[in-house]
Amino acid sequence: MTTELKVPLLPESVADATVATWHKKVGDKVGRDENLVDLETDKVMLEVPSPINGVIKSIAKATGSVVHAQEVLAVIEEKTEVSQPMASPPSSTKTASVMASEQTTTPTSLSPSVRRLVAEHDVDVSQITGTGKGGRITKENILAAMGGEPVTKSVPVLDISMAATARPEKRVPMTRIRARIAERLLEVTQNTAMLTTFNEVNLQAVMDIRQRYRDKFEKIHNVRLGFMSFFVKAVTEALKRAPVVNASIDGGDIVYHGYYDVGVAVSTDRGLVVPVLRDVDKMNFAEIEAKIAEYANKARAGKLSLEEMQGGTFTITNGGVFGSLLATPIINAPQCAILGMHKIQERPVAENGQVVIRPMMYVALSYDHRLIDGKESVTFLVSIKELLEDPARLFLEV
Repeated sequence: MTTELKVPLLPESVADATVATWHKKVGDKVGRDENLVDLETDKVMLEVPSPINGVIKSIAKATGSVVHAQEVLAVIEEKTEVSQPMASPPSSTKTASVMASEQTTTPTSLSPSVRRLVAEHDVDVSQITGTGKGGRITKENILAAMGGEPVTKSVPVLDISMAATARPEKRVPMTRIRARIAERLLEVTQNTAMLTTFNEVNLQAVMDIRQRYRDKFEKIHNVRLGFMSFFVKAVTEALKRAPVVNASIDGGDIVYHGYYDVGVAVSTDRGLVVPVLRDVDKMNFAEIEAKIAEYANKARAGKLSLEEMQGGTFTITNGGVFGSLLATPIINAPQCAILGMHKIQERPVAENGQVVIRPMMYVALSYDHRLIDGKESVTFLVSIKELLEDPARLFLEV
C-alpha cells in the first residue's frame, strides 16, 4: 500500500511554495509525523511530516521546485514494522550517558537549521556530542565537526594557489522571503508619501525602574524586564491620543482601528519578520515581555505561523540592538507609521541649568504624509518621549 505525500493547504494569500530541503531520500525509512521536507513561502517556512510509517518509494519534486497546494511531493510505501521497532535490550556495557546521547540525536530532535546542514553536507550526527539544552545538537556543533563554516554546494571551491590573485564571487538565488521583503519595501517607497520625524528620549527613569525591580520582576513572572515593554506601552498610550497614527488607507477610505495590534520587527537569518502583539492595551508588562521572547525564539527557529504575522496597526523596530545610532525606518504597509528605536548612548544634556550625563536614545517616526500631518506625527512622538521620561504616566494613563 502506498500513500502520497502532498503539499499542505497553503495559508491565505500564499500562492505557491519552493521545496527548500529534503531530509530524506528514496529508500529511507520514515516514521509517522517525522518531518520529511521543508517548504519555503514568501512569508513562512512550512514543515511537511510523513502521514504514515514506511519507506520513501519516490520523490516527485526535487529541491528548488515550485509547488502548489495538494501537489504530490513524494510517494511513501507503508511498512508496519517501522511503527514498532523492536529495540534490542541495552547491553550491560552501554552506559546511561551513551543512551542519552542516542536519544538526543534522533532526526526529530534536531532543529530545522541543523537538519538542513546535516542533509546538505552528509554529517553523521551519531559521532557528535551535543552541547545544547538537554544534550541537543546545535548548529555550532555541526560546524565544529565539519572544521568550520561549510562551503555550500553552489559555491565552487577555489584553488589555494589562486587565493592571492583570484577575485572570488558566488551567485545564489534570493530566498522567497528576501524577495518578498524587497518587493514590499520597494512598493512602500514608491506608493507612499513617506516622511520621518525625530526626537530623543532620556531613558534614565526607565533604567532606574529596571535596575530597582529587575530581579523581583523576573522572579515573579519568570521573564526579563526589558525596554521593549516600556516602548510598547508608551506607543499604545500615544496611539490612543492620536488615532490617525493607528489608522490605514484602503483605496479612497481611511480605516480607523479601534484596537491596538503592535508588530515587533525581529531579525533572522532568513530576513526581517514582524510578529504581531494582539490587543496590547489589555496586556501587562510581563505578558508583553513573555510574548516578545516567544516570538523571537519562534522567528529564529523558523516556527512563526502566518497568523502570527498577519495584521498589525503599528510597528516598532529596534536597530539599536545592532548599534544603530540613527536611521529612517520604512513603513510596514498597509500601516501608515512605524517607530524606530536606536542605540542607548550616554550624552551630556542640560537639566535645570546643569550639564549632566544621561542615557539618551534617538527615536524616529516614519509616517505616510498622505494621512498623517506633521502636527500629529510630532505630537505622537512627543507623547512617547514624555511617557518614557516619566514612566508613572504609563500606569496612570495621563
